[in-house]
This record gives sequence, C-alpha cells and structure tokens, in this order.
Amino acid sequence: MAKSEGRSSFSFISFVNKCRVFLILAAMCLIASFLSDAFLSVANLFNVARQVSITAIVAAGMTLVILIAGIDLSVGSILAFTGAVAAGMLSAKTALPLAVFLALGVGVLFGLANGLIVTKFGVPPFIVTLALMTIGRGMTLVYTKGYPLVITTSSFRTFGSGKIAGVPLPIIIMLVLYGLMYWVLHNTSFGRYIYAIGGNEEASRLSGIRVDQVKIAVYGISGFLSALSAMIYTSRLMSAQPTAGMGLELDAIAAVIIGGTSLSGGRGGIIGTLVGALIMGVLDNVLNLMNVSPFYQSIAKGLVILIAVIVDGKFSQLRNDQK
Repeated sequence: MAKSEGRSSFSFISFVNKCRVFLILAAMCLIASFLSDAFLSVANLFNVARQVSITAIVAAGMTLVILIAGIDLSVGSILAFTGAVAAGMLSAKTALPLAVFLALGVGVLFGLANGLIVTKFGVPPFIVTLALMTIGRGMTLVYTKGYPLVITTSSFRTFGSGKIAGVPLPIIIMLVLYGLMYWVLHNTSFGRYIYAIGGNEEASRLSGIRVDQVKIAVYGISGFLSALSAMIYTSRLMSAQPTAGMGLELDAIAAVIIGGTSLSGGRGGIIGTLVGALIMGVLDNVLNLMNVSPFYQSIAKGLVILIAVIVDGKFSQLRNDQK
C-alpha cells in the first residue's frame, strides 16, 4: 500500500512537473482575460505572439546552449550589430538577399567565436560571452556612430510586418523554427549529443562524441538565431538602433528557465522554452494593458524568474527524494 501511494505521489509530481509551464500559461491567460477585455481579441493575441517571436527565436538558440551547460550573454549585442550591418548594407544599395545573407553570416561568426574560445582555450562560457557582448555592443556603436540607421528598402519590411494567410510572418518563422528544433533534438544524433554533453561532458567525450565540435556548432546556431531575430526586429522598425537588444539575453535566459530547462544542462526541452517566452509575453502584455509603469514591470519579471528557479529546484529535489 505504501509503495502504491509512493508511486502515485511520484506520478503526480512527474505529471505536474511536465505540464507546469502549460498550467502556468493557461492560468495567466485566464487571469488576463478577467483583468482586461482586450486581452482575448484576435488582434491582441497576434500582437503578443509577434512581440514574443523576437525573444523566442533567440531563446531557441539559448536553449541549446544551456542544454550543454553553457550560457550566451552576447545574443543582444549580436542582434544589435547584425541589424546594423543589414541596415548599413541596404543603405549602400546592396541587394536585399545578399545583405540579409551577410548579416546572418556575421551572426554565425560571432557564435563560432564564442564556441571556439570556450572549447579551445578553456575559458568559462560566462566570461567569453560577456566579453563578446561588450565587444559586439562597442562595434555597434562604432558602426552606427551612436545614431539609428534608417532603412529605405521597402521590401525589407516584409520580415517584420508581412503576413501569410493573415498570420504575421514572424509568428510563422517562430513556429517553423521551433518545429525544426524539436525534430533535431529528438530525432537526430546531434540532438542526442547535446543532451549527453549537458548530462556528463567527460563521459560523452570518452564515449566518442566530438564534444568540442558539438559545442562550437551550438554556439554558432545561437549566433545565427540572434541574427535572424535581428532581421525581424530591424525590419519592424525599418531602422537599426544602436541600443537594440539590450537586456535581451536576460529575457531569453528567463524564457529557457521558466520553460523547465536546467541551468546545469542535460535536462529540458524546446517546447518548454516557447511556452516560457509566451508566459513572459503575456505578462508584459497584461501589464501594458493595465497601464502599469515599466519600472514595476521589471520587478514583476524579476519575481517571475526567481520563482521559476525556486520551483525548478524544488521539483528536482522532490524527484531525487522519490527515487
């Protein structure tokens, strides 16, 4: 009887742990619908998803980085610099496909630089990406001279404001990306290697996994997705802002943590990150609809992140106690 109760308790804990982000999102949407009549309107829901797409795309790359027990603080600076590169090239009458391709390539190079320094020089990811964050921000300020770069190429607006069958293009890009990332993590050897490295790097190395190559690839993907997000962000504003992406790394990390991915690596998933980003987006939207001061919004965000980390730690402890 005691064993049956123990299994039942463990099953309930396991169920709640797996579904907790969905339950939190559902509860927040329910509360939001009572607090504001405008929340459930189609226009507002599309607006929330479009706003979330920028953070969510960056958070997808951050998920891979955190799954290998790393961190990437440079994503905001990569977004700012690659957006500025695209704007500068378009201002110089560069063909749109080439400008976008080269801007995305710059993002990949930033990511690969992070990965190479982490793996080849043994510098902790926090230090490496913090340094690249500072360098990237400085390069953006030098490139833009501290002023916004206005984009006059009207076709570039499609990335941030275009629609397919009435659905904003950024939302479609986000959903396709997350579907692809889910498939990669669960159906390819690369995805299995990511989880294995995060779970036990040394054991992965001894089992024949090319740990350094996987890490470099993961940071390269993170850089690419930051640049992709930059294309959406920059095209929505039709200008490159030198301060773009400031604080984005914290929002991306928050989405990953809230989504249930462990900071110690090896445990979590991409769908949780998407839900985590939506939770942050719903929170922002509700506070805006209620005309709450941005200062209080920052406090609310910080509390949500803190609670998510505490809950994650508690559930990890409960799982270990039940084993």
